[in-house]
Amino acid sequence: MKIGLIAGAGQFPELFSKKAAKKGYQVYGVGFHNETEKTLCDHVQELQLIYIGQISKLIKYFKKHQITQAVMLGSINKTNIFKNIRPDFKALSFIAKTIKTHDDSVLTSFADLLLKDGIEILPSTFLLPELISPKGCWTKIKPDKAQKKDITHGWKLAKQIGKLDIGQCVVISNGTVLAVEAIDGTDSTIKRGGLLSKKSGAVVVKLSKPSQDLRFDLPSSGIQTIETMHEAGANVLVLEAEKSISFDRNAMITLADKYKISILGLTDDDIS
Repeated sequence: MKIGLIAGAGQFPELFSKKAAKKGYQVYGVGFHNETEKTLCDHVQELQLIYIGQISKLIKYFKKHQITQAVMLGSINKTNIFKNIRPDFKALSFIAKTIKTHDDSVLTSFADLLLKDGIEILPSTFLLPELISPKGCWTKIKPDKAQKKDITHGWKLAKQIGKLDIGQCVVISNGTVLAVEAIDGTDSTIKRGGLLSKKSGAVVVKLSKPSQDLRFDLPSSGIQTIETMHEAGANVLVLEAEKSISFDRNAMITLADKYKISILGLTDDDIS
């Protein structure tokens, strides 16, 4: 069996490739210059590096290897997109026809474009369902009454921000929004929030967008998220259960318990 992999940065592409190999798949990867981890080539059948915007080259590579199904995993540093983009004619045509420029709309349209060429994009977690964030309080420490109020307020605000496609994360303390995720990413958002709260404690809420295409770009967290929260003085992390992914969850929980940080997986039904 063969499967394609469109790989951005981070550990997700490598985790997928290892699991796919165990399941009997041959993984043919397409990575991006200055984004994809160099070690990925050790875990795939073959890795082709391209620049962002080289859609024809990507399709040609997959067709060469008879790839009819693929996944899109990993992140792309948005601040580097304008430095490393080299759009080909197919990409320029795609951009011209794409009415909505929101992240989710672009990715969904891109998946539709690949499907026209016989390449189906599968959900990012189809071989790794264990990465999906479960519901409940994961840690020994539970949020207090004031933090629960911030969770509710932060959740509602994060959903509204998601509708506008601004970001997936907000940092809030005592009813006041300290930081909203933009192009700089989650870790930078947490640091900005911690600076304003003067490390006196804050709630970090990270949710999927209301129109999220669950095949890709799910909000993710891991050990680095907890380390960043500790450095920033934030003490509650709220994730959207069943619509987000968490890496190294056991280690993540152990570290959170050490730092007295609460981690919760919630759904809309939990928010009053």
